[in-house]
Amino acid sequence: MATIISYDVKEKERICELGKALSSPERVEILQLLYNNSMIIGDIAKALQLPVSSTAFHLKMLEKAGLISMKMQPGTRGNQKLCTGKADYINIELAGYSSEVSEIFSTEMPIGAYTSCHVTPTCGLGGVGDIIGKRDSEYSFYYPERMDAGILWSSSGYVEYKFANGVPNERAVKTLSLSMEICSEAPKYDENWKSDITLWINGVECATWTCPGDFGERRGRLNPSWWKNGDTQYGMLVNWKVNHDGCFVNGEKVSRVTVDRLNLPAHSYIAVRIGNKRDARYIGGFNLFGKTFGDYEQGIILTVEY
Repeated sequence: MATIISYDVKEKERICELGKALSSPERVEILQLLYNNSMIIGDIAKALQLPVSSTAFHLKMLEKAGLISMKMQPGTRGNQKLCTGKADYINIELAGYSSEVSEIFSTEMPIGAYTSCHVTPTCGLGGVGDIIGKRDSEYSFYYPERMDAGILWSSSGYVEYKFANGVPNERAVKTLSLSMEICSEAPKYDENWKSDITLWINGVECATWTCPGDFGERRGRLNPSWWKNGDTQYGMLVNWKVNHDGCFVNGEKVSRVTVDRLNLPAHSYIAVRIGNKRDARYIGGFNLFGKTFGDYEQGIILTVEY
């Protein structure tokens, strides 16, 4: 699904909701409780020694601000709401944006919706209920069931996606941003397994980010019960941004490639490739996480400001 919104209005609303959600010490304590584990409302209330009704109110405020998610699951006494944290940090820009930026085109891509790939063992895909196809087999990456993947991994190579380009032809793009949960890929997992992960947009090499490891010492917050401990569990939420000043990763400038070089008006799509260069220093592979695995309930989010 893609959306085009007025940036100023939506951003002001988001900041206000975040401010309301974080204005209560009890809600901050709830976020701390949900950092590593999902919990039902009754257990949260018990841990904080609060009435269930008050706890439910606090949780609704946090959910409205996008800081947690709540899903129904079967319990011993009927259905219960399972609460899961969605954010480790919050980035709020108070300086404002140029008056020339009036709209945003934003869309979210499932990680299994790639249009091309090259993968090598160890590699595979996982869905909500089981492995998709067979581990360490490239042909499994072409099964139609790949669209339901919540995690995919490869020890080298790349995956490429084609996002719809919803920017009107007459408008000049100011900033293109990508948000994804990602980490390196080692057999099982290795917290110190580095990987130089490169981003290409429309065939232009934008920047390389070195991931520090393949994370598995604790379970991912969203991982289904069938996913084994001892395998990769979660990634880092990485934000890539390309504007007129260069390319940035999590706010740090990493290359001088600007948005003008991406040739965005030339196509009805925006091609995004993620992977290891063949001559990278650390060819440590990659894990990509979707809405049902890892720590963050999202696919790959593309946002274009114009």
